[in-house]
Amino acid sequence: MQELLEAVRKATLPAIWSQGVKLARASAVSSAAASDHELTLRVRASGHLIAPTVTLYLRELEWTCDCGGKVDPCAHVAAAAIASAQGLAGGPVAATGQPVSPARLRYAFGKKDRLLTLQRLLVREEGAPERFLGNLQVESARGRLPPGLSPTHEDLLVDRILGAAQRDVVPLGRTRDLFEALSKGADVTFLDQPARVSADAVTPRAVVEDGPSGGFVLRLEQDPAVSEIVAMGVVRVAGVLRPIADGAMTGHFLERLPLVRSFARAEETELVTRVLPELEKKYQLHVATRKLPRKKKHVAPRIALDLSHQGHTLSVLPLLVYGDPPIARVDGSSVTAFGKDVPIRDVDAERRLLKDLRGSLNLVPGRRVDLDGQEALRFASRLRAWQRQSGPATQQAAAFDAQPLSARIEWNDGQFDVVFERESESATEGTARAEAATVMRAWRDGLDLVPLSDGGWAPLPLNWLEQHGQRVADLLAARDAEKKLAKSALPELGALCRDLDAPVPVGLDKLAPLLGDFQGIPHAELPAGVQVELRHYQQQGVDWLTFLRQAELGAVLADDMGLGKTVQTICALRGRVLVVCPKSVVYNWADEIARFRPGLRTVIYHGVRRELDPAADVTLTTYAILRMDAKLLSEQAWDVVVLDEAQAIKNASSQTARAAFELNGKFKVALSGTPVENRLEELWSVMHFANPGLLGGRSDFQDRYAGPIGVGNAEAAVRLRTKVRPFVLRRMKREVLPELPARTDMVLHVELEETERAVYDAVRVATRQDIAEKLQRGGGVLAALEALLRLRQASCHPALVPGQDAETSSKIERLLEALEDAAADGHKALVFSQWTSLLDLVEPHLNAAGIGFTRLDGTTRDRAAVVQDFQRPAGPPVMLVSLKAGGTGLNLTAADHVFLLDPWWNPAVEDQAADRAHRIGQDRPVMVYRLVARDTVEERILALQERKRALFDAALGDAAGAVAITREELLALLE
Repeated sequence: MQELLEAVRKATLPAIWSQGVKLARASAVSSAAASDHELTLRVRASGHLIAPTVTLYLRELEWTCDCGGKVDPCAHVAAAAIASAQGLAGGPVAATGQPVSPARLRYAFGKKDRLLTLQRLLVREEGAPERFLGNLQVESARGRLPPGLSPTHEDLLVDRILGAAQRDVVPLGRTRDLFEALSKGADVTFLDQPARVSADAVTPRAVVEDGPSGGFVLRLEQDPAVSEIVAMGVVRVAGVLRPIADGAMTGHFLERLPLVRSFARAEETELVTRVLPELEKKYQLHVATRKLPRKKKHVAPRIALDLSHQGHTLSVLPLLVYGDPPIARVDGSSVTAFGKDVPIRDVDAERRLLKDLRGSLNLVPGRRVDLDGQEALRFASRLRAWQRQSGPATQQAAAFDAQPLSARIEWNDGQFDVVFERESESATEGTARAEAATVMRAWRDGLDLVPLSDGGWAPLPLNWLEQHGQRVADLLAARDAEKKLAKSALPELGALCRDLDAPVPVGLDKLAPLLGDFQGIPHAELPAGVQVELRHYQQQGVDWLTFLRQAELGAVLADDMGLGKTVQTICALRGRVLVVCPKSVVYNWADEIARFRPGLRTVIYHGVRRELDPAADVTLTTYAILRMDAKLLSEQAWDVVVLDEAQAIKNASSQTARAAFELNGKFKVALSGTPVENRLEELWSVMHFANPGLLGGRSDFQDRYAGPIGVGNAEAAVRLRTKVRPFVLRRMKREVLPELPARTDMVLHVELEETERAVYDAVRVATRQDIAEKLQRGGGVLAALEALLRLRQASCHPALVPGQDAETSSKIERLLEALEDAAADGHKALVFSQWTSLLDLVEPHLNAAGIGFTRLDGTTRDRAAVVQDFQRPAGPPVMLVSLKAGGTGLNLTAADHVFLLDPWWNPAVEDQAADRAHRIGQDRPVMVYRLVARDTVEERILALQERKRALFDAALGDAAGAVAITREELLALLE
């Protein structure tokens, strides 16, 4: 026993062990059963009306408890182990601490005025039974349960059945429930004699016999197995009390049996199809006649449609019938049989059919409907789809079997169209056509018919559309008002022509490299004066950018962080160039251009007295200036326009994005390691800047790409990647830099102290209510994310929560341990947080620990000096960095440890921060640590990050699909 006690103690949390000690000392543990190998004990515990049962397995050193708690071992197991080892387990005791004999409840049934009565008696081994009038739940809550009484599950079930009001008479509707609860070994008496009860209901019999004049007689009679009618609704069968099947059938009803009703021969259909099936549901049915019509089992009801058409008019008459061919027709509540066989009606199936008929086709059986024109077309398509799901109708309209349309491509001087036509059956009528937009809309809506321009309708070329429809829809969406195709859509047009074995339009041959795997893109000579030795993959990037520049097609360079997007772009610049970038990296661009292409004249367009220099080769400006001077900058003719950190225009409705769309450049380049962060609409915005029209309009993109991908449509994700692939170049560091040191990501779990947990739980309750109210009022996801701020801060440090004060937190203590170890081993570390207030709380602890540090956030004036100081071998070992200020545009390869203090649901932001150290120039393995508080919203954020990574892959990688953050995900973060 001591060995088992030690095993339980080692596995039990300290707080839980303390609860177990209290229970054991309070004599809450009583022995129920014992053997050489196991002990069974019951533990009285607060909040448990039924004392939980604990089983201790002495040989296996295992245990079980039926309390249903989430912690294992629980306090009941600890109490049982302690009491068993110390001899504290005994029998029940009174409130005074004195032992008492065990007690149980007896259920004494009787009858009063033909009604069943019930009294509950408290029975002990000694003494007479006592009446128990209380409610177990209420008496337990008040601490007034009789001494020695340990209620069973059956006692509690009866307690709930009887309710709070204790009445002697048993309600007729609850007799069966009571018998069910008491049938498994409860102490039951009837009229002071031991009795048995059963919930198996007794059912009367229904007998059909031949009647006079060729009719039939229906008789209801008592089951011969009944020996006594005990009370209303209760009979005795073979000495067992049993309820009557139908609660409304009281003892008086049984005494009036048999009941007799006659049916004439003309009523035989009603008797067979309606009366007998209903009686069979309640009673034992015995048919003692051979004159009734034969019942056809396994004959299902169905909807038969009588269809006729004339010109554009379609006439429809639905009928509810049984069998195919029909053997009977249902008209309301009556059935008309077409022969000697009568179906057994399935009323529930009939209701489902009628509901489906109304919901799918808006039809009612027996009522003819005439449809014309477009209404007939839509109905015909819905009807064909409904028939495929519900079975064939009795008749098809001949127009549905007409020859489908055929399709061909038209290309004339930059104008693109798709012609859908068919040869008419009459040679004098010529060719019938349908508008391409109408065909595509019908196909997208799931219709298989389309109206013709000159009247009538024709089936769609479904096979052709299944193969090429999505590509055709993309091309049609890429046209302008004059049907001219956007240049960026020309590669897709060429691929479609090749697949259709049609002539490729003249001039598309020079774009052939974009139709393959980029293997055929010609090598680009670097411009004169370039002073850089490019890596192999960087030269490929320059080749690709140069090719697109010459074709005047836009590009999205989405290489992984730290692969040199800037230098590749600089090498591809020609003519007059505008570069728009975040303010924090303007001077980085100026330095890089001066370093790699010193021959270019570069100016920074910024400040109060800014003026454009038309003679400058490269003009550098910020997104803020772009917004303010949108009109002036859009009026300029630029040879190249570059957006660095192009995720700045991810919101297409923002002023920044609208200003970027208006820029006039022959070649547009978007640089971003994360062109998709939260929603696929962000990719549309970036691509609309680089190649307007390629992905159609925003609503069209939502309907054909973002919406389907959001619900897991893998085919839509493949189509999107195929469409943008020629214009997006994405390389991962692990693919092109095998010499780059390894990056290892780890999660450092942090256990919150009790005071921190209390603060967190209080914030969680308030935050969940706040978010639920915002979403219920129609608030957006961003509003809900703002409400999550306090909850995430409470996971990091109580002092971040308004009204709270604390000198330290579990997360900061864990961070200091890791930083001390890293500094002692000669490592340098970056510590990121999105809250400067959290960095403020870290600083005093670094000072107290004697760990040197520097800091970079939005208030830092000389960022370059801070970076240079940290990068020095003798510089401070720690840099505190705000996520916003240090997530981009920094090279901090002196650090090989990265700590992310507060995980963010968008993993792209964290990856940007980690890549400040894991980039070209790093010669040591990089360790990335995420500090995550256990059992908080932060753990759920890690799971959400995986889904956000899938969002990026759905557009540019190999994933099958992804979704953006939803209302349900926000609420799930708080579970």
